[in-house]
This record gives sequence, structure tokens and C-alpha cells, in this order.
Amino acid sequence: MAVSQERSAFLGLAVLLLLGAGLEEVVEGCSCHPSHPQQLFCSAEIVIRAKISGEKIVSPSNSSSPYMKMIQYEIKMIKMFKGFDRAKDIQYVYTPVFSSLCGVKLDSNNKAGYLLSGSMWSDGRISIGQCDLVETWDNLSLSQKKNLNYRYQMGCECRINTCYTVPCASTGENECLWTDWLLDNSLNGEQARQYACIRRSDTSCSWYRGGPPPEKDFLDMTDP
Repeated sequence: MAVSQERSAFLGLAVLLLLGAGLEEVVEGCSCHPSHPQQLFCSAEIVIRAKISGEKIVSPSNSSSPYMKMIQYEIKMIKMFKGFDRAKDIQYVYTPVFSSLCGVKLDSNNKAGYLLSGSMWSDGRISIGQCDLVETWDNLSLSQKKNLNYRYQMGCECRINTCYTVPCASTGENECLWTDWLLDNSLNGEQARQYACIRRSDTSCSWYRGGPPPEKDFLDMTDP
């Protein structure tokens, strides 16, 4: 799911202002560039685990447009993985009301909570969307949970290149080839769920997997 740098959030909003009739219409939807979870982590300003404790609809005081309305989620932060220098305590996160504007729907009945990533507005509020790393905590693999602590951060200077067709070749030593789409016809395959692309001592980048090695042949490094 949100994004600058590697991650591209094409928030395709075209508002048709019909001044005579006083109408506004959203004519396009939300589209996100395919991104490995590590790419979403690295491009985010804030990454936290949190539970949802409440929600309400809010809108800017200077706008009556329904498309400017946001869902304000009240959260209880469990752990912060990134953003220590930006925020100490986060009580609310915001997302567009409409899914066509990349808004996300979160469930306060989810006891395990969510992994939330997003960006910080100039006024200090945290914005999340479909193009961010937003996932229920129980849906994350054990490797992903471990990678959030330090491995993803270790590879933020590396480049992850998504392979859609063959041939797909690396363009440099600071690059990891993401082949889930080729091998599994999915962007949520083995590499997305089990691997982090990290920089090694020789400054090259390669995939790293904790635990027993998989059957796939893209493995570069494993835990001892």
C-alpha cells in the first residue's frame, strides 16, 4: 500500500468545477506504483504499530467540498519503527474519506492493530493512504516484523528494481531484483514477505532472509 522516491502515489484527482451549477466531480481514482514493503518503509516519514480506538469525519474550516473531508482515526500507538525525530507521541492519523482519493478504511475491532506508515503535514498531522504501508499486524510475516526493527532501514540506500518480464538484469551493485511477479505472479510473494535488501560491508546490496533458506533461487544471504 503509501509515497515519494521509490514509491509513487498517483493520486489521480481531477476536479471538474462547474461554477454555474455549483457542482464538483471526481473523475479519476487512486493508483499506486507497485512497491516492495521495504521501499514503502524507506520512503515513509512515520512508521508505527497502532490500534484504532475511534474515528470521525473532519473537514478544513475553509472548505465545504465533500472531497476535502478526511477520516480522523484516533489511535493508541504500540510501537514506533521510524520517525523518532519527527514525532514523539501520535494520537491521530488522517486519510481521505473516499477510496478514489486513496483513503483507507481501518477497523477499531482489530485487536492486534495495524502497521501504519505515512507522511507528516506541515502542521504535524500524520497522513496515511492506500499507497502507504498499511497492513493488519496479523497479516505480516514474522520476517517482516523483524525487518521493521532494523533490516529495512539498513537497505534504504539500496535500490529495489521490480522485474515484470525476462530478461531482467541488475544495473548496478547497489540494486536488488524483485522477482515475485515473475515467479509467483504476485507482488506479495516470497521476497516481499520474507526478504530485505540490505547494504553489505563491501557497499553492494543483496537480499537477506532470516530463518531457513527457501526453495527459490534468488537467495543471497541467510542468517547463520
